[in-house]
Amino acid sequence: MKIVRMNPLKSDSKTAAFFDIETNDRVIIKGFRLVNGTNGLFLSAPNEKGKDGKYYETVILPKEMKEDLEKKAIEEFNSSK
Repeated sequence: MKIVRMNPLKSDSKTAAFFDIETNDRVIIKGFRLVNGTNGLFLSAPNEKGKDGKYYETVILPKEMKEDLEKKAIEEFNSSK
């Protein structure tokens, strides 16, 4: 899995960047975000708003894969500054 697009934002919002990934099978998944939280940057998977007004992830990653992707995304974000 690799990051194919990193789009850092220069605004005052909590979202620091949007990015897309490409899986080993060459499937591109768009809409991941890096968010500024109280403990630093963290990964937010693509999500959509449900009828109840809550947001639900549309891409579910295993814990180890999510941690690995978060680490790669933060490194890529820091190098793109």
